Amino acid sequence: MAERAHGAKAPETTSTIAGADWSGDDLSGQSHTAVLFTDLDLTEAENEGAVFTGCTFRRARFNLSAHTDAAFLNCTFANCNFFNARFTGCKLVGSLFDRCTFDVMAVEGGNWSLVGLPGADLRKATFRGVRMREADLTGVRCEGSSLRDVDLQGAWLHRANFTGCDLRGSDLGALDPAETEIRGAIITYEQAIVIAGALGLDIRPE
Repeated sequence: MAERAHGAKAPETTSTIAGADWSGDDLSGQSHTAVLFTDLDLTEAENEGAVFTGCTFRRARFNLSAHTDAAFLNCTFANCNFFNARFTGCKLVGSLFDRCTFDVMAVEGGNWSLVGLPGADLRKATFRGVRMREADLTGVRCEGSSLRDVDLQGAWLHRANFTGCDLRGSDLGALDPAETEIRGAIITYEQAIVIAGALGLDIRPE
């Protein structure tokens, strides 16, 4: 089981929902707190504004689901599938993902600060305009993926692989080129200056 940052413990759950079939359902406006969901099927579910707080999802299927302005606060996702899931303007502050799959997942806007994605395979996922401050991205695989205009201030990027990743517009102030693979990454001139500074180069005008 992946650990939360600084050894923080996962929130305790007080109730359990097992094997529920919510495929194709509209979850808009629902609210759940401290619930353990096991084998939940959310395939093609629609979710606008639902709030999940301190919940745990084990083996949940989020395939083809669409989430807009929803919140998954301090939740835990273990062995979940997010194939072609869409998150637009959502809050996932403090949530942890462990052994999940993210093929063709797309995240647009929203706040994913303090999220834990250690070792996650994000090669087929895309993030754009997302706030991911102090997120744990230790060892993530982002080869060929896209993290455009992402706020990575204070993010943990040790051993992350951004080979060929589109990082244009993202905050790379926390990136240490000596500890991160960035060969072939797509960046802007301004970002190149930031990375050159991190390498200790003395940048001067002509």
